[in-house]
Amino acid sequence: MSRRAPFIAADHPRYRWVALSNTTLGMLMATINASIVLISLPAIFSGIGLDPLQPGNVSYLLWMLMGYMLVTAVLVVSFGRLGDLYGRVRIYNLGFVVFTAGSIALALVPWGGQAGALWLIGWRLVQGVGGAMLFANSSAILTDAFPAHRRGMALGVNQVAAIAGSFLGLLVGGLLAVISWRAVFVVSVPIGVLGTVWSYRSLHETARRATRASMDWAGNASFALGLTLLLVGITYGIQPYAGSPTGWTNPWVLGSIVAGLGVLTLFVAIELRVEAPMLDLRLFRIRAFGMGNLAGLLAAIGRGGLQFMLIIWLQGIWLPLHGYSYESTPLWAGIYMLPITAGFLLAGPLSGTLSDRFGARGFASTGLVLVALTFGALLVLPVEFTYWQFALITLLSGIGSGLFGAPNRTAIMNSVPASARGAASGVAGTVQNAGSALSIGVFFSLMIVGLSRTLPRALTSGLTAHGVPTAVAAQIGQLPPVGSMFAAFLGYNPIQTLLAPTGVLGSLPASDVTALTGKEFFPRLISGPFHHGLIVVFGVAAVLSLIGAIASFSRGGRYVHADEPEATTSGPGVPAGALDVAGPRAGDGAGAEVGARGGTRGA
Repeated sequence: MSRRAPFIAADHPRYRWVALSNTTLGMLMATINASIVLISLPAIFSGIGLDPLQPGNVSYLLWMLMGYMLVTAVLVVSFGRLGDLYGRVRIYNLGFVVFTAGSIALALVPWGGQAGALWLIGWRLVQGVGGAMLFANSSAILTDAFPAHRRGMALGVNQVAAIAGSFLGLLVGGLLAVISWRAVFVVSVPIGVLGTVWSYRSLHETARRATRASMDWAGNASFALGLTLLLVGITYGIQPYAGSPTGWTNPWVLGSIVAGLGVLTLFVAIELRVEAPMLDLRLFRIRAFGMGNLAGLLAAIGRGGLQFMLIIWLQGIWLPLHGYSYESTPLWAGIYMLPITAGFLLAGPLSGTLSDRFGARGFASTGLVLVALTFGALLVLPVEFTYWQFALITLLSGIGSGLFGAPNRTAIMNSVPASARGAASGVAGTVQNAGSALSIGVFFSLMIVGLSRTLPRALTSGLTAHGVPTAVAAQIGQLPPVGSMFAAFLGYNPIQTLLAPTGVLGSLPASDVTALTGKEFFPRLISGPFHHGLIVVFGVAAVLSLIGAIASFSRGGRYVHADEPEATTSGPGVPAGALDVAGPRAGDGAGAEVGARGGTRGA
């Protein structure tokens, strides 16, 4: 009698559930890690002995925030294409290995100060490489494992894990930061080891590889360089320059953005001419693919902006004003943001399952409209809100994002031929991560602009009211608002740091010193200017969400690309005639219909 294999065979009915559970673990690990540092930065900077508000240290803060997201955004399409060529499971499994190695190195940081910050940034970039491998191939593995009529449920679970993970990371980071800043990195190690062993023992290559096994190096290099330049330029646009509160007039920032757009234009030219492109741009002629990714980008920008603004709101203002110490604000900010995660978990799998039957357009479009309405509700919510109102609005926001995320990803993956699923999964991952990275530059800049109009006056009058000389108060009031914004973001009172060089604190009455350096003065002072900035930020986010809803609705009815006809190709991995079937008219008709050359569409 032969010994029973320790894993489930690829053709076993239960294999699809093994693939779902493993890829869900991978996505949770990758996305939790993207945000776990976000809320733990105060403890991390304190642990390595670095003051994040010193002018020279702002870049370390930005790269610790941005590095992971930037690398995943840049590399995910390339790793998706590598998965098409050399095996999606192979690249996915390697992602677990690289990610785990980065986690171990982060937990063992040997230095403090700037050297420690550079160590953390460098290994966060390594983690980003592993995360990109996981992002790029998880959706493609699931699409291979599940039949078309069950993919919505599977991709729904996977996508909800990806989106909810970014908010769960806030809770996990808040809990661990109270214990130890190193625990923020240690927690990924056992999960990574488990995922590595499990994926290598359980996952199988089930897809037919792309017929032309050549790598488009010019396309990969131009895409990576162009997107890197663009995102780096937008990121550094946050920092002040030459008396301006932001750096959008900085020649280096403008040059980086222009150069990035130029290199991305070159990338498009390369992809249209090369024999085996990294990304067949004709996929964007498939309406469900192109409009789904556009809607996904706009949704990711809005979701990222919401996340950052809620952290500032809770850590920097609401929690200190309600008696919480600055040391405990990361933990409680994560707890108080649980309703938005609950909304994801409630709506995501359900909408993904229902989209298998009814299509993505109604769920995804309605979801983004609901998100836009919640941005409007947050606009009128007082800074010192009653919590049940905040919880209800954020719960509805989570439900809206859950309604959108799972059906949208399912529609994108269903719309492409089987041999292009790795690249399609990579594009969807790039859209999600690039949107999160863009949101930092876009919404932080909008908030800084909003603060610059009202914060100087509020800061000057607040300081003089507690005995600070007018000249000193005016000088501090004219400092770039980016420092005050990051102080609120980190749950930190910067007043003592700002006044210490002036020697004023030693001459003030003890009551004024206590008030200025206490936990209520700065949050109360910044609350008015912050709300002014919120009006700008959430107004733009609402408009982006509505545009995303329009793009989502314009995708047409349900369209499923047939898996079988792959023998005749009109390009690398694109069945002949598929683009005709799924092009501008795809999904417009009602009723189920089998495309003559490779597509299935329905209402």
